Amino acid sequence: MAPVPMVVADEIEEVAVTGVRGKPRSVSDSPVPVDVFGSEALESVSHTDTNDVLMTLVPSYSLARQPISDGGTFIRPAQLRGMPTDKTLVLVNSKRRHRAALVEIGGSGTQGPDIATIPSSALKSVEVLRDGAAAQYGSDAIAGVINFILKDNDEGGSFGVRTGEYSEGDGFQTTATGNVGMPLGSRGFLSISGEVSSADFTSRSEQYCESWFCIDDQDAAYIEAAKKASLEGDVVQPWGQPNSEAARLFFNAGYDLGEGRELYTFGNYSESSADGGFYYRYPGNGTIEDLRLEDGSIYSPLEKFPGGFTPRFFGDVTDYALVSGLKGEMISGLAYDLSARYGYSEVSYTLKNTINPSMGPDSPTSFKPGTLANEEVQIQADFSKELMLGLSSPVVAAFGFSYMDESYELTGGDEASYEAGPYATPDPWGLCNADGTASSAGLAAIADGSSLDCADPDDAVYQVVGVGSNGFPGYSPEYSGSYSRDSYAIYGDLSTDLTDQLFVQAAMRFEDYSDFDSELVGKLAMQYDITDSIGLRSSIGTGFRAPTPGQQGTTNVSTRLPNGFPVATGLFPASSSVAQALGAEALKPETSTNFTFGFTADFDKFNLTVDFYRIDVDDRTYAISTLDVSADTDSGAAYENYLALVDAGVVGAESIGGVFYFTNAFDTRTQGVDLVATYPLEWSADNTTNITASLNYNKSEFTSDPSEYLNEEDQHDFENFDPKLRGAVTAMHDIGPVSLMARANWYGTSENYEDGEVQKYGSVVQVDLEGKYHFTEATSASIGGRNIFDEYPDEDLLGDYCCGAIYPTGSIVDWQGSFYYLSLQHNF
Repeated sequence: MAPVPMVVADEIEEVAVTGVRGKPRSVSDSPVPVDVFGSEALESVSHTDTNDVLMTLVPSYSLARQPISDGGTFIRPAQLRGMPTDKTLVLVNSKRRHRAALVEIGGSGTQGPDIATIPSSALKSVEVLRDGAAAQYGSDAIAGVINFILKDNDEGGSFGVRTGEYSEGDGFQTTATGNVGMPLGSRGFLSISGEVSSADFTSRSEQYCESWFCIDDQDAAYIEAAKKASLEGDVVQPWGQPNSEAARLFFNAGYDLGEGRELYTFGNYSESSADGGFYYRYPGNGTIEDLRLEDGSIYSPLEKFPGGFTPRFFGDVTDYALVSGLKGEMISGLAYDLSARYGYSEVSYTLKNTINPSMGPDSPTSFKPGTLANEEVQIQADFSKELMLGLSSPVVAAFGFSYMDESYELTGGDEASYEAGPYATPDPWGLCNADGTASSAGLAAIADGSSLDCADPDDAVYQVVGVGSNGFPGYSPEYSGSYSRDSYAIYGDLSTDLTDQLFVQAAMRFEDYSDFDSELVGKLAMQYDITDSIGLRSSIGTGFRAPTPGQQGTTNVSTRLPNGFPVATGLFPASSSVAQALGAEALKPETSTNFTFGFTADFDKFNLTVDFYRIDVDDRTYAISTLDVSADTDSGAAYENYLALVDAGVVGAESIGGVFYFTNAFDTRTQGVDLVATYPLEWSADNTTNITASLNYNKSEFTSDPSEYLNEEDQHDFENFDPKLRGAVTAMHDIGPVSLMARANWYGTSENYEDGEVQKYGSVVQVDLEGKYHFTEATSASIGGRNIFDEYPDEDLLGDYCCGAIYPTGSIVDWQGSFYYLSLQHNF
C-alpha cells in the first residue's frame, strides 16, 4: 500500500484571482481578506451540499435548516458576515451566477443564487472575498464575493460514493459523485462533473400537545386516526430535514486558439425535488369546521381526514446555465475577455394531504399552486493593460462594461388551489333570511330532518372558512405575471505597487437600472509590508444592492399560526394597490459603506490573518412585521386594515388574517472580526499535523429607529438571535496510508425573545471525526461522524416553537444530532 505524501502548509502559496484585476496575487499580499480553499480542503469536509461545505470552512458563513418555511425548505438562504446571500455576489469562474427563483417571504426577502446547484465534485477551488466589492463586481457584493473555480482537467477523473444516517436511525443519505476530464483535440479540455443524491426525512419532534389542542387528550378513535394525519413521521407534525433527491451536472471547457487567445464555455443542469411538512390542522381551528350543505346536512373535513391533517409541501427545482466567451491579449498588450451568459431557475410547487376549505366536500386533496421562474441574460466585456507611467512598477488599468436583462415570473396553478368556493361566505345556499328565520329553502331542509337553526349565530350555516389550498394557496391570475428590467454598467480599476512594500488599488463603477435611478460607487484598498513577515491591509468603499424583480413582484399567501389558530398571511408587492393601501412605498436600492482593516503575519510556518470590518447599510430591504387584518368591527387597527383591503378590491379579504410587504425599512451596522491561523505541527521529519483555526465575531445593530416596521420581538431577534461568536479548529494528520481529520465547531451564546421574555441559549461545541485509509494512491475509504458527541442546542423554553418542536428550528446550530457515514473514493 503506497503511502500518501504529506502536503505541509508552507509548501504551497495560495493565489487568488478574486478581488484584484490583472495578475493574481498571493493571499498574504492581497489588499483585502480572501480565503482560498483547494481540493484538499474541500474534500476534507464530509458534506456534499456546497452550502454545508462553505459553512464548515468559513465561520462567517452560516445557514439554517428551514422546516415549515414554504420554499425555504427547498432552497436554503445563507449569510456571510451576518448579511443574507443576496448581499453576497456569487461567481463561477469569475462570472456572475444567476439567482434562484425563490424569494424568501420573511426577513430581508433574500433572493440569491442557489449554491446547492453547484456540486462540490466540480470544484477545483473556492475563493471567498470577505469585503465589499460592488465597485469591482456590481450590485449584491455588499458583504463579499464567493468565486467557485471549476475543475479544468483534460485527463483522469474521480468517482466517489458516500452513505450514512443519523444516530436517531433516520435521515439516511446516499451521494454519488464523479468527474472526468478529456482533451479537446491537442489544445483544449473538457471537464464534466456530476452528482446524484438522496436523503430521507428526519424528525426531532414530540407529539403535538398545546394549550389549545392536545393529541393525547383526544379519544382513542381520534388518536388512532391521527397516526395518518401526516404523510411522514410518527407524530402529527414532524420537525426536521425534508425528503430530497437531486441530480446535478456541470461542465467546463476551454480551447487554445493560439496567439494567446482562448475560447471557453461552462454551464450546468440541475434537477432536485424535496418535500416537507406544514402545521397540523385539528378540528375547530378555522379549517376543519362543520359546514351546512345545500340540503341542510352537516359536512366536516374529518370525513376526509378523521384524525386531522398536516399538509405536505413538494418542490421541484430546475436550474440551468450556460456561459461562453473569448479571452486573449492583443499585440498592444491589451488583455480582453468577452463573454455572454444565460441562467434560468424554476421552482414548481405541489401541495398534498390538504383541502381547499371553501370548496367543502368537493375539494380535492392535492393541488398545484403554481411556479416561480427567474431568468437572466448578460453580456460583458472586460479589458486590462499594464501601463508604464514612470512608477517603480507598472499600473494595471482595468475597465469594462456589462448589459443585463432579468425577469421574474409567477405562473398560476390549478384553479382549485386559489378558487373561492361557496363556503368562503356565510349561508352560501340562502337557507336563512336576514332576520334570523329560515328561508323557504331552509324550511324545506328542516322538513327533511335538518338541524338548521337560523336564529343561532353559531349554527354551521354561518361558518366561513379559508380560500385556496390550505397551507399554500395557489397563485391566482390577478397575482400572477412577469416582472422584468434591464441594466448596464461601466467600471474602471487601477492598481500598482507604488513601492516594494506598498500596493494600492482604486475602483469605480456606474450602473443604471431601467426601474431605478443610476448608482455610482467606489473603492480604495491598500496592502503594506511592514517587514517580510508582517503586512497591513485596509479598504474603504461604497456599494449598493438593487432590489430584484422577484422582490418587487412576488406575491405569497401562506398559513401562519398565531396562538395556535391558522390565518392566511399575505405577502404583497410594495408597489401593489394592496400594500400601498396599508402604507407601502415602492422599493429603492440599498446603499452601503464598507471599511476593513487587518494584518497578515507569516512567522516561519505559523500564518495568521486578522481582519476587522464594518458594514453600514442604509435603506435596508426588510419585511415589515405582519399587520393584523380582521373583519371584526371591534378589532381596532386590524379592522381598519381590513377595510383598506376591501377598498383596494382584494378578493377574499375576510379570510386574510395578516398582510406584510418588503420595504426600505431601516439602517443597520454590522461589524466584527475574522481570524484565521494555520500551523504545521511537526512531530518528526515525516510526522506532521496541519492545524487550521478560524474565528468570527459578528454583531448587527440598528442605526435608525425600526419600530415603525418591526415589533419588539422582531427587533430583538434581528440583533440577538444568531450567535455573535463562531469558530472552528481543524487538525489533519497522515500516518502512512491512514489520514485522520478532527474538527471542533464552536457556536457562541444567542438569545430568543417571546412575549416579553428572553431565553439565552448556551454555547455549543460539535466535534467531527474522520479516518481515511488509502488502499493505493488512487483508492481510499473513509469512515467518520459529524457531531459525534450528539450535542444539541438548548431546548425551547418559551414556547416560541410550538406544535411539537423541541429545539429552536431557525438556529444555525445543527439540531439533528450525530451523523455517521462511510465513503469510497477512487481517482483515475
